[in-house]
Amino acid sequence: MSTARELVLLDGGMGRELARMGAPFRQPEWSALALMEAPESVRQVHDRFIAAGAQVITTNSYAVVPFHVGEAVFAVEGKQLAALAGQLARDAAAAASHAVRVAGSLPPTCGSYRADLFDRKQADRILACLVSALAPSVDVWLAETQSTTAEVIAVRAALDAQQQTQPLWVSYTLEDEHPDPACPRIRSGESVADAVKVAVELDAAAILFNCSQPEVMSAAVREARAVLGHLDVDLPVGVYANAFPPQSADAEANGELDELRPDLDPSGYARWASRWLDEGVSIVGGCCGIGPAHIACVHEVIAEHDHPHG
Repeated sequence: MSTARELVLLDGGMGRELARMGAPFRQPEWSALALMEAPESVRQVHDRFIAAGAQVITTNSYAVVPFHVGEAVFAVEGKQLAALAGQLARDAAAAASHAVRVAGSLPPTCGSYRADLFDRKQADRILACLVSALAPSVDVWLAETQSTTAEVIAVRAALDAQQQTQPLWVSYTLEDEHPDPACPRIRSGESVADAVKVAVELDAAAILFNCSQPEVMSAAVREARAVLGHLDVDLPVGVYANAFPPQSADAEANGELDELRPDLDPSGYARWASRWLDEGVSIVGGCCGIGPAHIACVHEVIAEHDHPHG
């Protein structure tokens, strides 16, 4: 079923890198604040990830939702901010010395990690704005940190409503507080197996797992590959983990600035990436807390996998 495919390197976490470099950054706006007050800093982060070897950079639209910027700001500035996020990524990709694609981030619309807060009517309104604004700038759509299949269904509907034909990459976030390796689950409690089947039914072009601790990724990858094999569907599988401890069921992504794990320094994270590549992953990058130095180390790991005797 599986064919040999090119290994693809994603970028890392935008918000933490903005904070590290001293860009405008606070709760609850998170990474959206830099779009509002210092968009050149967003471009600088894109440039840093590209310099580290990233082949796909993600638009800084994750926090351009009412959950982060507030309803009033989103109503007036949401489309403009999302369009700016797309243009900044597009400009960075165009200036790169190697081929770089732009992934349009379509985030959880009603709160990260919280499947219980999902509201389809609100999701439709928010996604319609983001898709319209980002469409001119993106090569692929990235529905990321999806906690429930209902979120992915809403994303596909939003893309179809605006006749978007770019590939859709679906990335789920995994239960990582009390994981069951025998039956990995996304944060809604739905099994990874069922989540992968839904993504396939929605014509996803890739299945990924993100914004969970590295330790839970391998079981999800194995399950995804098994389901794809059973369905006789050949799709790439990807991973981009975060660098903070397991998150409880009532946590909210970016609800607070979690301490980063010291073992997940660039070389430590690269060892996890090497394991995922050995397990058949062909798309790898980083989420919260994974910076350009991490991506540079993963770039070296990918080069070794591509040319093991070089």
